[in-house]
Amino acid sequence: MDTADNTFVNVLKGKSCLKFTTIPADKMGILLSRAAQWTTASSGTGKLAFTPMNESLLEEILCFVEQFNSQHPQEAEHVFDEPLQWRTTLVASDFKTDYDISNLGVQSSEKDSKGHPLLLLSPPTVYVRSFSQLSKLVNLADKKLDEIRACLEENRDPLVKILGTGFAKVLEREDDTDALLLEDKGKDERLDSEVKVMLFHLLQNIDKQLLNKLLEKISEQVRLDPTAVKTEVELLKQFCSKGENRLLKSVQYTSDYEFLNGCRAPLWRQVHGEMFYLVIEPYDTEKLYITCSNAGVFLNGGIKQMGQESGYERTSEVFKDLLTLLKNSLHNFAENINKQDFAVQEMHLTQMIEHVESVDAEEQGQPQRSYEQQENNVDNKARQQHMPIEADGEKTYEPCPRWKNLVLLSLCGKTEEANPSKRSGEEKSGEIQNKKLGLAAKSKMKAEFSVSSLHGRVSSQKIKTPGRALPVELFSESSSESEEEEEQAERRPESNTDLPAEYWQIQKLVKYLKGGDPTATVLTLCAMMDFNLMQEACQLAIRDVGGLEVLINLLDTDEVKCKIGSLKILRKISHNVQIRQTIVDIGGLQSIVKILDSPVKDLKALAAETIANVARFHRARRIVRQYAGIKKLVKLLDCVTNFTNLTANQKKDIDVARCGALALWSCSKSTKNKEAIRKAEGIPLLGRLLKSPHENMLIPVVGTLQECASEERYRIAIQTEGMIKDLVKNLSSDSDELQMHCASAIFKCAEDKQTRDLVRKYRGLQPLVSLLEKADNEQLLAAATGAIWKCSISMENVAKFQEYKALEILVGLLTDQPEEVLVNVVGALGEFAQIPANKATIRKCGGIKPLVNLLTGTNQALLVNVTKAVGACATDKDNMAIIDQLDGVRLVWSLLKNPNADVQSGAAWALCPCIENAKDAGEMVRSLVGGLELIVNLLNTTNNEVLASICASIAKIAKDKENLAVLTDHGVVPLLAKLTNTSDDRLRRYLAEAIGHCCIWGSNRSSFGDAGAVAPLVHYLKSKDSAVHQSTAMALYQLSKDPSNCITMHERGVVKPLIHIMGSNDEMLQEAAAGCVRNIRLLAMANRKARLFQ
Repeated sequence: MDTADNTFVNVLKGKSCLKFTTIPADKMGILLSRAAQWTTASSGTGKLAFTPMNESLLEEILCFVEQFNSQHPQEAEHVFDEPLQWRTTLVASDFKTDYDISNLGVQSSEKDSKGHPLLLLSPPTVYVRSFSQLSKLVNLADKKLDEIRACLEENRDPLVKILGTGFAKVLEREDDTDALLLEDKGKDERLDSEVKVMLFHLLQNIDKQLLNKLLEKISEQVRLDPTAVKTEVELLKQFCSKGENRLLKSVQYTSDYEFLNGCRAPLWRQVHGEMFYLVIEPYDTEKLYITCSNAGVFLNGGIKQMGQESGYERTSEVFKDLLTLLKNSLHNFAENINKQDFAVQEMHLTQMIEHVESVDAEEQGQPQRSYEQQENNVDNKARQQHMPIEADGEKTYEPCPRWKNLVLLSLCGKTEEANPSKRSGEEKSGEIQNKKLGLAAKSKMKAEFSVSSLHGRVSSQKIKTPGRALPVELFSESSSESEEEEEQAERRPESNTDLPAEYWQIQKLVKYLKGGDPTATVLTLCAMMDFNLMQEACQLAIRDVGGLEVLINLLDTDEVKCKIGSLKILRKISHNVQIRQTIVDIGGLQSIVKILDSPVKDLKALAAETIANVARFHRARRIVRQYAGIKKLVKLLDCVTNFTNLTANQKKDIDVARCGALALWSCSKSTKNKEAIRKAEGIPLLGRLLKSPHENMLIPVVGTLQECASEERYRIAIQTEGMIKDLVKNLSSDSDELQMHCASAIFKCAEDKQTRDLVRKYRGLQPLVSLLEKADNEQLLAAATGAIWKCSISMENVAKFQEYKALEILVGLLTDQPEEVLVNVVGALGEFAQIPANKATIRKCGGIKPLVNLLTGTNQALLVNVTKAVGACATDKDNMAIIDQLDGVRLVWSLLKNPNADVQSGAAWALCPCIENAKDAGEMVRSLVGGLELIVNLLNTTNNEVLASICASIAKIAKDKENLAVLTDHGVVPLLAKLTNTSDDRLRRYLAEAIGHCCIWGSNRSSFGDAGAVAPLVHYLKSKDSAVHQSTAMALYQLSKDPSNCITMHERGVVKPLIHIMGSNDEMLQEAAAGCVRNIRLLAMANRKARLFQ
């Protein structure tokens, strides 16, 4: 292990000025228990905290155990000196072969020399005596991490149990352990000792890997280098030189002693991120006493020398650097400083001071802390109220207090052990300071911190640079969900004077909350609830003084009233984005999820409501799922089905179900959570609650359903469970929000034809049209137009919509609407325009012009729908005249350059009716410079839908011989021939049609034959699609006019399928097939005559 590792290990072993109270003081010699994060419990037995750091360590250990049996078979068979035992989740039925299963439990067939089974399950406790059995057991478990966690929690000294007490003590010696163990041993004992030594080394290696990984994560948390501040101090000292440029008398540090990490502040102040204390003496005013911290610089109460406790309080705003502070504090300095001469230095300083390393890692959680640990930190947090301040006309933000402690490990880790003499000197210095500081300072110098408290204190901030704002995500989590509410810049009042009186009153109450008995705690909670907790200042007051940790810890007590009071406060303040993120950061969400199992209904309801507020971003939703919160929330939905004549107890059950639905609604924004809700059988329960007459129940229930309806399984379930009827019924509700969610659910479910029919059956079309009148509510309008769009896919529904004058209203919505509404409106018009009469209605209502105008947009979904609507309208010649007049064809053609394949195909399909119905189509196409070349080049794409639409367009364009000649010059023949080997029937149909029309020009027929297009076309006749048959027969007919092609067709057996097709009811198909057979027959007869006359 290198120097950094040794330093860190020594810190973990307690060889520093700090004491880590929550680190288990075992004798095992393996360092995992010291690196992990442990909670403190009243019983004295801590548990592994649910933090990402611990999860990472557990995953590494799990991987090690799973692979141990295969990678180290000899060591895996070693029998432990004492069995590892813990409470397992496995039951007898989980064990298969190689185990003896009885009513009393399970035991392995493998036994040790004394006849003891190497694995014994006596539910719920399991005893394991070898790594081989441990590896097998872990592989049997569904929740593997839970097994590893339980094993480590209940076996705090595993090395002693694995190797034996005597052996472990010998291993802890620093001399030649291997030689000492192996000398004077018999053969069997020597072999056993060798295995133990190898086992010890294996465990030591995995221990080093874990510590290195931990070190990497911790080292990433260092944000600022003290070198930047020291460089700035040296530059400022240049202004103390004699002469005209002298602006300051002196710039001095308050301490001459510098720690190895570069800081001069005492270690107990470095905990708060403070690095240096300066005394700057200007000419025209009194001395300035300045604190330089990793978050900025500010004036303090007057630290003239180390050890004066009263001087550490901040007395000014926080500035980004010393220069900015001096400019704001010294008028003469600001006026006389030569900006031109100092510009280069200032830029250099700014770059150094604002350098921040962004960490791309999982956000860390924080284990719950005891009241004593919180009390140690409360006064420090109260003194450091971090406010937004003005610096050079730009607002900057102080980081959350949790960030202050992140510096501790790196600062102390680098300071300690690197120089023992200095460390001993520091200890002596610390003793002298303790005598000077008195009892209050002593308690802080000896303040106890835990390693676990160093992780998971996350926040996010934006650091303003002089030129631009640079957002820095200090800890980020990758997510596939685009709507995530991630950490945001903290907005705080300008100064302490801007804070309301309630801010300070609440902070006092939180202090009382920390030290009182249950009665005092309840009274304090009641007093806090008297404040307006929906006000941001009140919410942040609780957070800033450490109140969130206290409220979360109260949830682990046995006092129901304390829990209720805590949850009522958390429920209100969790509406704040920063608060709910902090709750997740400190591991509070796990405690709230745990309360869902409580028998007290009020507690369950409050916990579910709080989860509904907190689970509004991806990380929180994931935590709820990982800790079985989805199943617990689904259970809350199970209440009475009769909503009339309810007893008081039944009303409580319904309220609990309502809160559960609210929480599921928030959680359902995650795809994995949707699946978890379905697996927990939540759909039938939501369907039952959908029949409730209460609006406050229906909104979260329908909200959850419409969120989940994006998944096909949910759409099928909503249809089969009979929920469509209830959704249609609630479209007539008085609540706009409920109507919006019902319409949105129908919008997503109406992809299925049966659902569309059910909406019509239950008379839901007219209520949807009536919702269009509420044009001022954009969300409701978007949902209603979306539902109408999807329902209008069925022409029976379009006929009904015509009765309700929906088309005229939709055309009126083509202007002055958000894109979300326009996408749906245009989509509906595209479906309505499939009926000829509606095309004229759209024109008469003035809908053609706004549709053409929308072709210039950039929204991909809107462009897809617009091209479809324009194409449908263009089949009417009067409409086409207006489109041509508005230059609509050019706009559609230009969309072929769009990178989106759906837009390209939509534009190509729209061109087909435009070309077919234009007054002078050939000239119109030729007028588009580069248009034909663009069409031909798109035949190189790999998207079948784009290819089919381009082939259809080519078939229309090729009807004009001049345009066909240009297409031929651009190489359309070989490109079409290359596509003939496709198996896509849709592409086959339009490809054959394009080939048939391109045969008319010059020698294209023989060119297609030479390019190998004829033989694949013959194969098309085996398709089951009659449309493919028709276009193929026409193409073969054109190709058969070339003798060589006739020979190829005959060789491929085209005659028999063509004779069969000649019996079709389609006259065009009959004629094409007969013409092709005729040409083949004529060629055969000509050949026969030629032979006879030779």
